Amino acid sequence: MGCKKPAPPVVRPTGETEEQFQQRMKWWDDATFGMFIHWGVYSIPAGEYKGKEVEGIGEWIMDHAHIPVEEYEVYARQFNPVDFDAKKWVAIAKDAGMKYIVITSKHHDGFSMWDSKVSGYDIVDFAPFGRDVLKELANACEEAGITLCFYHSIMDWHHPDAKGENFPKYREEYLKPQLKELLTGYGRIGVLWFDGEWIDEWTEEQGKDMYNYVRSLQPGIIINNRVGKGRDGMQGMNKDDSAAGDYGTPEQEILATRSKSYWESCMTMNDTWGYKKNDNNWKSAETLVHNLADIAAKGGNYLLNVGPDSRGNIPEPSVERLKEMGTWLRVNGEAIYGVKNWDEYQQGETIRFTVSPDEQYLYAMMLAWPGEKVELNNVKAAKGSQVCLLGYEKPLEWSKTENGIHVLLPAEMQDEATRPSKHAWVLKIKL
Repeated sequence: MGCKKPAPPVVRPTGETEEQFQQRMKWWDDATFGMFIHWGVYSIPAGEYKGKEVEGIGEWIMDHAHIPVEEYEVYARQFNPVDFDAKKWVAIAKDAGMKYIVITSKHHDGFSMWDSKVSGYDIVDFAPFGRDVLKELANACEEAGITLCFYHSIMDWHHPDAKGENFPKYREEYLKPQLKELLTGYGRIGVLWFDGEWIDEWTEEQGKDMYNYVRSLQPGIIINNRVGKGRDGMQGMNKDDSAAGDYGTPEQEILATRSKSYWESCMTMNDTWGYKKNDNNWKSAETLVHNLADIAAKGGNYLLNVGPDSRGNIPEPSVERLKEMGTWLRVNGEAIYGVKNWDEYQQGETIRFTVSPDEQYLYAMMLAWPGEKVELNNVKAAKGSQVCLLGYEKPLEWSKTENGIHVLLPAEMQDEATRPSKHAWVLKIKL
């Protein structure tokens, strides 16, 4: 009936057993919902260069606008996020029901968001701000019980050796030493989220070496599949079971069905990852809740992005939507966190199923209010079992049908204002 996501039956690059791998992945698999933070120098131009809007995502402006390194450094000299408050950011994530945070330690522009001793091109030494934001976030996350994770780009537009024949020098004398700083100076890091692996200089062999190097520094860390060359396009899953990395990374999309491997959908709330002041194409809170339900039912994680501005503020539309998601999760979270998959994880377009960890309960997440009754197919509730609506105290009336069960929804719940949550509603069924 219920089943956790099995991993491919292969030996991991470090030689750990299947049981050890599953144990290492457990906290992340149970967490289900995390915050992605794309933040850096690119928040200063905020999508504009020389008075004109630049097409594409905000954090790629250096590349898309062909900004020379010397000119881009001028932005870095101005980076002074005086409103940055690590505790406030972590509180926003925690209130939203997020269990982990993945922040860009270094994006493709090469600017380091911590006090790096390997490079002077960082937020402490190069920018007027002079504070180590990753250290402050690490402390705030530890205090709040949130797991801190780092995004790190393999490619680097700023470093002169990061392309061509000098790449091995960059890898061994810059990339790896910076990762060592991040993995030895900021406490336990839950995930290292690599990106930029598509450059010609990078190989699967280097990816496996990097995977082992990172885990030599923090054996319990989880590493995404962008550490090597195994990712099959934006759909994000590995081309084969031998590829480096612990989980797949679908980008801006949700898998059409379940997978035998672990996976995490990373998605934006508008159209950009890094802050872009004119991008106001915000997804609705309803869409975000539905995405979360769909992903959880298919056994994945949801890494939802915010792009703070150059002063260090998370945009208010993001905050508003995250608050709505947190309100929904406080009522319905038991259908999302730590759940198992159900063979029939989906019924039509508007119902998704998950199973409690002990396999005693089935959750039916209704993405549209069905009216006075709902038919659940292939549900075999035992005689005398209770069917409840999360957030509503009284058990519901139900009966068996030829194909499943028929559930009557309370008359007072037909008024939208009286329902226990917005956007989606969860039936809890004793099996």
